[in-house]
Amino acid sequence: MLAGIFKLEARGTSVRTELIAGATTFLTMAYIVVVNPSILADAGIDPGAAFVATCLAAAVGTALMGVLTNYPIALAPGMGLNAFFTYGVVVSMGHAWQTALGAVFISGTIFLALSVTRFRETVVNTIPRSLQLATAAGIGFFIAFIGLRNAGVVVADPTTLVTVGNLGEATVLLAVVCFLAIVALEARKVPGALLIAILGTTFAAVALGLQPWTGVVSTPPSIAPTFFALDIRAALDVQLIAVIFAIFIVDLFDSAGTLIGTAHIGGFLDRDGKLPRLREALAADSAATVVGACMGTSPVTAYIESVPGIRAGGRTGLTALVVTGFFLLMLFFAPLAAMVPTYAAAPALIYVGCIMARSLTDIDWNDLTEYTPALLTAISMPLTFSITTGLGLGFVSYAAVKAATGRAREVPIGVYPIALAFIVFFAVD
Repeated sequence: MLAGIFKLEARGTSVRTELIAGATTFLTMAYIVVVNPSILADAGIDPGAAFVATCLAAAVGTALMGVLTNYPIALAPGMGLNAFFTYGVVVSMGHAWQTALGAVFISGTIFLALSVTRFRETVVNTIPRSLQLATAAGIGFFIAFIGLRNAGVVVADPTTLVTVGNLGEATVLLAVVCFLAIVALEARKVPGALLIAILGTTFAAVALGLQPWTGVVSTPPSIAPTFFALDIRAALDVQLIAVIFAIFIVDLFDSAGTLIGTAHIGGFLDRDGKLPRLREALAADSAATVVGACMGTSPVTAYIESVPGIRAGGRTGLTALVVTGFFLLMLFFAPLAAMVPTYAAAPALIYVGCIMARSLTDIDWNDLTEYTPALLTAISMPLTFSITTGLGLGFVSYAAVKAATGRAREVPIGVYPIALAFIVFFAVD
């Protein structure tokens, strides 16, 4: 039955191979059930409810991807977007987490409505590639900075704004060892490297008496604190338009880029280099974001961690359904996730940030009018503690630099109204 539904024979795979591939993908991305609640807790969200919301949103999104597209691609709340949700919208801008969830819901709804049209392609073509690459790198810098802060490696300083923390402190040393373990395991291509390092650090902290033992298995925590707690009316405030736009743009690029990248590795692209059923894939992504907002988590997106599963032989949606089953099973391991201290999850942020920063290498460093706005975009995100501000400065500087150098005709027509909108946003902020 499974072979017929998922066309296993036509894809050159088997049920056993798909099961192994699904387990591989899950182990690679399972760290999100630990890291995401930790980040959302800083926004004031109940960690237990955030844990359940993370598992359910990932399960729903991955199941939709498997059923609608028959691709072995998994989804979960996105790294970077969760940091923007907590530290950008809630902590920095001062909005309630319920309002931030409302903004995620609106953004996801718009994304879902546009997924069935060609508007997505229009938006992607409107944004200069240098700014797309810089946005990914900037988010990487942003979450890496948050990871360094949560690890205690950098701390606030009234004179220099930030400075080095107490590197001799036990928790800081554990965070450093955890980061080195992640890099070492990833270099050896060990499945579940991040999860292994995080849990290893957690158990070390328990053994040293730095963290209490809370158990491993229990019934799932209540999702009541976040279930349909989103405030859509508050999110419709004019001050949140830029936030909704930023979530939409980042989620769009993240999803499209990850889908194309994983499809290329899996050999799913057609002869023209396009991904069949891309609209269905984007619809699954955006629908999962809407569902996640209702449950109480940040935007959901496709995960590049699906690649290890694809390399393990995963070729169909059955792989995705196996991942779905693992996320549902994780609901019963809430005590283990809750036991992970902030400094044990922080190295994962630093590592993911390093990966995302690699996109800077694809920028045209021979063109001053391309790399200047790009670099401004990337560095302003962590320095202003705002992805929205980084995007805004990127659009404005791109249009201004091109115009000042007599190359205004190179600017896509859609950049100008977006830049103007951000100028107004900065003026009234």
